Amino acid sequence: MSFEGHLVLALLEGSVAGFLLALTALGLSLVFGVMRIVNVAHGEFYMLGAVLAWYVCTTTGSFLLALCLAPLAAAGVAVVADRLVLRRLGYRPDSTIVATIGILYILQQAVLTVYGPYARPVEAPVYVRLQLPWFGYSGYKLVVAAAAAVLLAATWLVVSRTTLGLYMRATQQDPEIAQAFGVPVGRVYTTAFGLGAALTAAAGVLIVPVQQAHYLMGLDALVLSFVVVILGGLGSLKGTIVAAFLVGLSDGVISIFLSPTLAKTIATLLVALVLAVRGRGLFGEETA
Repeated sequence: MSFEGHLVLALLEGSVAGFLLALTALGLSLVFGVMRIVNVAHGEFYMLGAVLAWYVCTTTGSFLLALCLAPLAAAGVAVVADRLVLRRLGYRPDSTIVATIGILYILQQAVLTVYGPYARPVEAPVYVRLQLPWFGYSGYKLVVAAAAAVLLAATWLVVSRTTLGLYMRATQQDPEIAQAFGVPVGRVYTTAFGLGAALTAAAGVLIVPVQQAHYLMGLDALVLSFVVVILGGLGSLKGTIVAAFLVGLSDGVISIFLSPTLAKTIATLLVALVLAVRGRGLFGEETA
């Protein structure tokens, strides 16, 4: 294949990866931005979405139903975890890190017990292949990018144009003052935690026809989400999306022309470089 063909393939793969990575990391950024806690269990909700998608597709044969039900189920688990664990800890940053590590292992071992240690495939709902001059490209991957783009746009509209989004932004700025003005801060925290879980679970559903569902698949999602959120700026949704495309496109280009291992190394070095020059990330706000 010619250089042009390799370049087009790299840009396509990088763009799809960028959309999916933005959707995966957006939930982590949202939780930190609103609640000011680090959700170490974030990757397990990604895994939970993939596993539930396999179950729904196996029992009903409907991928669309899986895309609707799995994020809702993951959000339900997150809401229960928030009510039973995080709220009782007062959302203290040090305590919630330990608590979310515990949630991580509980979810992981529960899935291992019920689902088993095996990687299980899900058939792609779209079998169209886009024929380009240099190669054929999976139509389903383009569907993944489009679906992720719709979910990202919907999340952006919720945060920027709705009363819930106003409450989230007010809570992010100062929860005590927000509560004094009648904002139900506790409910906002619960909603943000559930929404963050639903977003990453949706990413898990979308990826499972490409990457099989497995009970350990949450680790890579967690690490890449941290890379993106730190690079973009903690709590910045715009920064998360921009950083996701930087990482996704660089990963696509380097993986095609050099090696996938080198791509992950360069992404880590990029984070270190940005933090060395601009410690709060690309779009992070100054702290007082």
